[in-house]
Amino acid sequence: MSLLKVGDKIPEFSCYDDKENLVTNNDLIGKKTIIFFYPRANTPGCTAQACNLSENFSKLTKIGFSIIGISADKIKSQSSFSSKFGGFPYPLLSDVDKKIINGFGVWGSKKFQGKEYEGILRTTFIINEDLEITRVIEKVKTKDHTNQILEK
Repeated sequence: MSLLKVGDKIPEFSCYDDKENLVTNNDLIGKKTIIFFYPRANTPGCTAQACNLSENFSKLTKIGFSIIGISADKIKSQSSFSSKFGGFPYPLLSDVDKKIINGFGVWGSKKFQGKEYEGILRTTFIINEDLEITRVIEKVKTKDHTNQILEK
């Protein structure tokens, strides 16, 4: 599946988060939401990104955003990741079967240290209250992601 773009509706989904709560796309109706996909819990880039969003959570919620992080890590890994950093104030979805990841088109070819492999492409989607994508950020600045989101 190709990467979703501005104007697309997000796909239907149902997935458990780091606290074993079921989260569905219908839970996002009526909310402006930041959905960020990250490759793997507890890795340096993912930690920087998740912590940056956590540190700026009140700034983002004050202007009406809710936040959801998604990776293919198991619930236990997501929970440990959140706990290690004092508990992120937003849910981390455990998409082990990659249905959401593939639905958004964020699974693809990557390169690291000269090796090519398949994995999650770090991508952030901003969606409106009607579950329509209003912005896609493909070149995520992990340490300054909040400011990147707030840019017009």
